[in-house]
Amino acid sequence: MIALTGEALEQARAEAQEAVRKVRSACERLDDPAIDLILRDARSHYAWQDRPVPRALLEEIYEITANGPTSMNCCPARFIFVETAEAKAKLAKSLKAKNIDKMMSAPVTVIIAHDLDFWTELPFLFPHEDRRPHFQGKPEHSEITAFRNGTLQAAYFMIAARAVGLDTGAMSGFSNEIVDAEFFAGSTLRSNFLLNLGYADESALFQKLPRFPFDAACKFV
Repeated sequence: MIALTGEALEQARAEAQEAVRKVRSACERLDDPAIDLILRDARSHYAWQDRPVPRALLEEIYEITANGPTSMNCCPARFIFVETAEAKAKLAKSLKAKNIDKMMSAPVTVIIAHDLDFWTELPFLFPHEDRRPHFQGKPEHSEITAFRNGTLQAAYFMIAARAVGLDTGAMSGFSNEIVDAEFFAGSTLRSNFLLNLGYADESALFQKLPRFPFDAACKFV
């Protein structure tokens, strides 16, 4: 991708600004039922209906996720959709025993990972100027940036999945080392966490756990 300049840049900026104004005028804020669906009353799920998730829906979730902001538009997250019995058997090697049934019964389990070499794609993702020197030869800085922004994209992914009618159940009870060895050997991808996706069986839910009130978690300075 070539960076725009001159009149083409000004035109592109004007069109982008007008597009944002149209979005804001069409929907100033989500209504309460929509907010309840994606966060306020959403739940993490552990049991699933025997109902497949269409691949077109997974593609839609990614498309929504990809439009969320990241630092320098670096987009380091990678999403590996585990569906087949063979792939699930490989993934099961990494899980704590109590999480195996949760994963095996989910129609799809997503390995949410990040690419440590995300910065090599910056000429396409951030064409305004060459930002590769910020990361080249700086593995620690690259890893921190990839993990932070990949986690941010993972949150977008969960909200997007809920927004289009799916349920989610994130899992961290597994070995990142085993997942990386089984799925990412010889690559620059590293796993972050796992996310079960599907249509939930609500009968496995228990009561919602407490959250901190505003005054306990927030302050003005």
